[in-house]
Amino acid sequence: MISIRKMLAPDLDAALSIINQAAQAYRGVIPADRWHEPYMPRDELEGEIADGVMFWVAEEDGLLSGVMGIQDKGAVALIRHAYVAPTVQRKGVGTRLLRHVAALAEKPVLIGTWADATWAIDFYRRNGFALVPKTHKDSLLRKYWSIPERQVETSVVLADERWMDAQ
Repeated sequence: MISIRKMLAPDLDAALSIINQAAQAYRGVIPADRWHEPYMPRDELEGEIADGVMFWVAEEDGLLSGVMGIQDKGAVALIRHAYVAPTVQRKGVGTRLLRHVAALAEKPVLIGTWADATWAIDFYRRNGFALVPKTHKDSLLRKYWSIPERQVETSVVLADERWMDAQ
Protein backbone atom coordinates (compact mmCIF):
# COMPACT_ATOMS: atom_id res chain seq x y z
CA MET A 1 0.00 0.00 0.00
CA ILE A 2 1.24 3.48 -0.86
CA SER A 3 1.87 5.87 2.00
CA ILE A 4 2.60 9.58 1.76
CA ARG A 5 5.11 11.11 4.16
CA LYS A 6 7.53 14.01 4.47
CA MET A 7 10.78 13.53 2.65
CA LEU A 8 13.70 12.88 5.00
CA ALA A 9 17.41 13.53 4.43
CA PRO A 10 18.10 9.82 3.67
CA ASP A 11 15.49 10.02 0.86
CA LEU A 12 17.43 12.64 -1.10
CA ASP A 13 19.22 10.28 -3.50
CA ALA A 14 16.09 8.26 -4.27
CA ALA A 15 14.07 11.45 -4.79
CA LEU A 16 16.71 12.83 -7.16
CA SER A 17 16.68 9.58 -9.10
CA ILE A 18 12.89 9.77 -9.51
CA ILE A 19 13.03 13.44 -10.52
CA ASN A 20 15.74 12.89 -13.12
CA GLN A 21 14.22 9.70 -14.54
CA ALA A 22 10.75 11.22 -14.84
CA ALA A 23 12.12 14.47 -16.28
CA GLN A 24 13.43 12.55 -19.29
CA ALA A 25 9.91 13.05 -20.68
CA TYR A 26 10.85 16.74 -21.14
CA ARG A 27 13.84 15.96 -23.38
CA GLY A 28 13.05 17.23 -26.86
CA VAL A 29 9.75 18.75 -25.65
CA ILE A 30 10.79 21.79 -23.64
CA PRO A 31 13.03 24.39 -25.27
CA ALA A 32 16.51 22.97 -25.85
CA ASP A 33 18.08 25.94 -24.05
CA ARG A 34 16.18 24.99 -20.87
CA TRP A 35 17.18 21.29 -20.88
CA HIS A 36 20.27 20.19 -18.97
CA GLU A 37 21.61 16.89 -17.71
CA PRO A 38 20.90 16.01 -15.03
CA TYR A 39 17.63 17.88 -15.14
CA MET A 40 17.90 18.59 -11.41
CA PRO A 41 21.35 18.37 -9.84
CA ARG A 42 21.66 17.64 -6.13
CA ASP A 43 22.64 21.21 -5.24
CA GLU A 44 19.50 22.53 -6.94
CA LEU A 45 17.27 20.20 -4.92
CA GLU A 46 19.09 21.19 -1.74
CA GLY A 47 18.63 24.84 -2.72
CA GLU A 48 14.89 24.33 -3.18
CA ILE A 49 14.68 22.78 0.28
CA ALA A 50 16.67 25.69 1.73
CA ASP A 51 14.27 28.06 -0.05
CA GLY A 52 11.30 26.59 1.80
CA VAL A 53 9.99 23.87 -0.51
CA MET A 54 8.65 21.09 1.73
CA PHE A 55 8.90 17.79 -0.11
CA TRP A 56 6.62 14.80 0.33
CA VAL A 57 7.21 11.31 -1.00
CA ALA A 58 5.07 8.35 -1.96
CA GLU A 59 6.46 5.12 -0.57
CA GLU A 60 5.47 1.51 -1.02
CA ASP A 61 7.27 -1.46 0.51
CA GLY A 62 10.19 0.78 1.52
CA LEU A 63 10.72 2.16 -2.00
CA LEU A 64 9.98 5.71 -3.08
CA SER A 65 7.74 6.03 -6.12
CA GLY A 66 7.03 9.75 -6.26
CA VAL A 67 8.05 13.14 -4.95
CA MET A 68 6.25 16.49 -4.80
CA GLY A 69 6.91 19.76 -3.05
CA ILE A 70 4.82 22.59 -1.70
CA GLN A 71 6.10 26.08 -1.02
CA ASP A 72 4.34 28.78 0.98
CA LYS A 73 4.57 32.10 -0.85
CA GLY A 74 2.37 34.24 1.40
CA ALA A 75 -0.90 34.74 -0.45
CA VAL A 76 -0.59 31.41 -2.29
CA ALA A 77 1.07 28.03 -2.05
CA LEU A 78 2.97 26.56 -4.98
CA ILE A 79 3.09 22.90 -5.96
CA ARG A 80 6.72 22.35 -6.94
CA HIS A 81 8.68 19.56 -8.59
CA ALA A 82 6.04 16.87 -9.01
CA TYR A 83 7.53 13.62 -10.32
CA VAL A 84 6.54 9.97 -10.33
CA ALA A 85 8.90 7.09 -11.15
CA PRO A 86 8.29 6.06 -14.79
CA THR A 87 7.63 2.45 -13.74
CA VAL A 88 4.56 3.45 -11.72
CA GLN A 89 3.18 6.36 -13.72
CA ARG A 90 -0.56 6.25 -14.44
CA LYS A 91 -1.19 4.13 -11.35
CA GLY A 92 -2.50 6.87 -9.03
CA VAL A 93 0.77 7.81 -7.30
CA GLY A 94 0.79 11.37 -8.65
CA THR A 95 -2.86 11.89 -7.84
CA ARG A 96 -2.37 10.68 -4.26
CA LEU A 97 0.62 12.98 -3.81
CA LEU A 98 -1.14 15.97 -5.37
CA ARG A 99 -4.25 15.56 -3.25
CA HIS A 100 -2.19 15.20 -0.09
CA VAL A 101 0.09 18.15 -0.77
CA ALA A 102 -2.68 20.47 -2.01
CA ALA A 103 -4.77 19.66 1.08
CA LEU A 104 -1.95 21.00 3.26
CA ALA A 105 -2.54 24.50 1.92
CA GLU A 106 -5.13 26.71 3.54
CA LYS A 107 -4.79 29.19 0.70
CA PRO A 108 -5.03 29.17 -3.09
CA VAL A 109 -2.66 26.76 -4.84
CA LEU A 110 -0.77 27.50 -8.06
CA ILE A 111 1.24 25.15 -10.26
CA GLY A 112 3.73 26.14 -12.95
CA THR A 113 4.76 23.77 -15.71
CA TRP A 114 6.11 23.84 -19.23
CA ALA A 115 3.54 24.90 -21.85
CA ASP A 116 4.53 21.98 -24.09
CA ALA A 117 4.27 19.38 -21.30
CA THR A 118 0.72 18.57 -22.33
CA TRP A 119 0.65 15.37 -20.23
CA ALA A 120 1.40 17.41 -17.09
CA ILE A 121 -1.23 20.02 -17.93
CA ASP A 122 -3.77 17.26 -18.59
CA PHE A 123 -2.91 15.61 -15.25
CA TYR A 124 -3.45 18.81 -13.29
CA ARG A 125 -6.67 19.59 -15.14
CA ARG A 126 -8.02 16.09 -14.40
CA ASN A 127 -7.28 16.85 -10.75
CA GLY A 128 -9.31 20.05 -10.59
CA PHE A 129 -6.80 22.71 -11.63
CA ALA A 130 -7.50 25.18 -14.42
CA LEU A 131 -5.18 27.06 -16.73
CA VAL A 132 -4.71 30.65 -15.63
CA PRO A 133 -5.43 33.15 -18.42
CA LYS A 134 -2.33 34.47 -20.18
CA THR A 135 -3.21 37.94 -18.87
CA HIS A 136 -2.20 36.72 -15.36
CA LYS A 137 0.28 33.95 -16.14
CA ASP A 138 3.44 36.01 -16.70
CA SER A 139 2.93 38.25 -13.68
CA LEU A 140 2.29 35.22 -11.44
CA LEU A 141 5.42 33.46 -12.69
CA ARG A 142 7.51 36.58 -12.07
CA LYS A 143 6.00 37.21 -8.64
CA TYR A 144 6.07 33.73 -7.10
CA TRP A 145 8.77 31.78 -8.95
CA SER A 146 12.49 32.50 -9.32
CA ILE A 147 12.90 31.46 -12.93
CA PRO A 148 14.59 33.01 -15.95
CA GLU A 149 12.55 35.07 -18.41
CA ARG A 150 12.91 32.33 -21.03
CA GLN A 151 11.10 29.94 -18.70
CA VAL A 152 8.36 32.50 -18.07
CA GLU A 153 7.83 32.68 -21.84
CA THR A 154 7.54 28.91 -22.22
CA SER A 155 5.49 28.02 -19.13
CA VAL A 156 1.87 28.01 -18.01
CA VAL A 157 0.27 28.37 -14.60
CA LEU A 158 -2.62 26.32 -13.31
CA ALA A 159 -4.70 27.26 -10.29
CA ASP A 160 -7.11 25.61 -7.93
CA GLU A 161 -10.71 26.68 -7.51
CA ARG A 162 -9.89 29.02 -4.61
CA TRP A 163 -7.59 31.12 -6.78
CA MET A 164 -9.94 31.09 -9.77
CA ASP A 165 -12.95 32.10 -7.61
CA ALA A 166 -11.00 35.03 -6.16
CA GLN A 167 -10.35 36.50 -9.60
